[in-house]
Amino acid sequence: MPDISLLLIAIVAVALLFDFTNGMHDCANVISTVVSTKALTPQAAVVMTVSLELLGALLGSHVAATLGSGIVHPQFVSGSRILVLAALFAAVFWNLVTWYFGIPSSSSHALIGGLIGSGLAYGGFEALNGPSILAKVVIPIVAAPLLGFLVGFLVMGLITAFFWHRNRTRCNNAFRKMQIVGAMFMATTHGMNDAQKTMGIIALALFTFGEIPEVSVPLWVKISCAGVMALGMGSGGWKIIKTMGTKIFKMEIVHGFAVETAATLVIGGASACGMPISTTHVITTSIFGVGAVQRVSAVHWGVAGNLVMAWVLTLPISAAIGWACYMLLKFLGVGS
Repeated sequence: MPDISLLLIAIVAVALLFDFTNGMHDCANVISTVVSTKALTPQAAVVMTVSLELLGALLGSHVAATLGSGIVHPQFVSGSRILVLAALFAAVFWNLVTWYFGIPSSSSHALIGGLIGSGLAYGGFEALNGPSILAKVVIPIVAAPLLGFLVGFLVMGLITAFFWHRNRTRCNNAFRKMQIVGAMFMATTHGMNDAQKTMGIIALALFTFGEIPEVSVPLWVKISCAGVMALGMGSGGWKIIKTMGTKIFKMEIVHGFAVETAATLVIGGASACGMPISTTHVITTSIFGVGAVQRVSAVHWGVAGNLVMAWVLTLPISAAIGWACYMLLKFLGVGS
């Protein structure tokens, strides 16, 4: 049987692998608008985002606390050393499948689904923190994308009413620098939400192995998660950038600014409330909302339908995979 300390190291390693695939998905969403509109070069966008993702990850721990103790009860599952590992395997698998097909699915929901599935496999419904899942997962699954669309529609509507009808070229030029500022804020709030999810999982694993007295996030975990996610962003996110930046509708500078403003407001608010929302969903629906202001036909709604289908399937499929992974690891005697 594996030594306990080696198993913990393996769990942390798989968690960081998930963080890397999370970077391929979600961090690419952050720079998709600013790259597709050519406000920044890909290299400059990556450098900017890496720095601000790290800053955002260090600004708080509300989302990490939700992932660490708001999905499964830490005290109830403290006897299971493979629960977190099974959840991570499920999330990594789903991330790689959707990345391969260029689908911007939710890494957050894949991780939460995997955790729910492995928790059910270990202790049934008693292992799950039902009220927290309802308040901070289920409701935001519906509310966050709707808010992304609505806020994107309103922001672009205001810009159109006050600026867009005057001179389209001058408007784009005026918003070029503002889009860069908007991308900076979005990268920071993204780090506040997404980087913290893996932090919470690692903190739960450390607590399970008795390495920390409570589910809290050490500084080395924060820095490691933010850094690895940034590496993922620069290594494999370009398929997602293409989908987000060109396949939904053709964005110009002003559209990118509107998307970033809307996404920053929604993601920042959710992070402050400790809600691990899907930044993928928020950014994507913000693009839908901004595009709909231009004209409804400007949005490729067929692509939108495929994305929504992937969103709907992510949580139940990752939960099923998490359950299966837990049962397989238990059968193999890992962690016993």
